[in-house]
Amino acid sequence: MKDIMRIKCLLSEDIESLLNQQIKKEAHSSSLYLAMASWCNRNGFDYSSEYFFKQSDEERYHQLKLYKYVLDMGGTAISPEINNIKQEFNSFREVFEDALEQEVAITQSFKNIAAACMREQDFVTFEFLNWFMKEQREEEYKARRALELFEVIGEEGTGRWEIDKHVNKIKYDSETAGE
Repeated sequence: MKDIMRIKCLLSEDIESLLNQQIKKEAHSSSLYLAMASWCNRNGFDYSSEYFFKQSDEERYHQLKLYKYVLDMGGTAISPEINNIKQEFNSFREVFEDALEQEVAITQSFKNIAAACMREQDFVTFEFLNWFMKEQREEEYKARRALELFEVIGEEGTGRWEIDKHVNKIKYDSETAGE
């Protein structure tokens, strides 16, 4: 019976497993960004709190997009359990350092799935992943720019207040990035 079900599924067991692991990572990211939004809100960084609420929504959207794809391909999408979310941060800067680390880890995870797709010649899933690769380019850009504000503006005096005001204005346009 299991073999018959696998024939109906357009995903190999390995790719399905990797996609389900990615679903969990996206859910973890969404929860982590909620914790960051909460920490920023409690510490008076209202614009950064808004920024992380939006980031949390985006990660949940990514999770659902992957979830739906697994189902559309005849696979079994697994609703993940999420725990061990960091709730406290030592500083405003640490929040953004952790956000960048999270985005880099997510990008690497997508690269690993893409590499597995190429090995298996799963070009359908590989093409599906292209959307996420472009999205990760934007996510890493925004996370790096936010962290760069700490260097450009500095944290002394009203620096953190200025950083907080600018975080929510970071935009990414692949045509103008780096200009």
